[in-house]
Amino acid sequence: MDVEELAKKAKLKDLKELAKKHDIKLGRCPTKLTIAKKLSKEELEKLVSE
Repeated sequence: MDVEELAKKAKLKDLKELAKKHDIKLGRCPTKLTIAKKLSKEELEKLVSE
């Protein structure tokens, strides 16, 4: 799966928590896709599979 499909399946709350864990600055209005692009693909796949 590509990043766009993984972002659609993940929850916004979970993506924000993962970004915070990695000290990634999100800006004012982050979307699921912009957060997903900043994370590694392996972590996204693990998050979606849970």
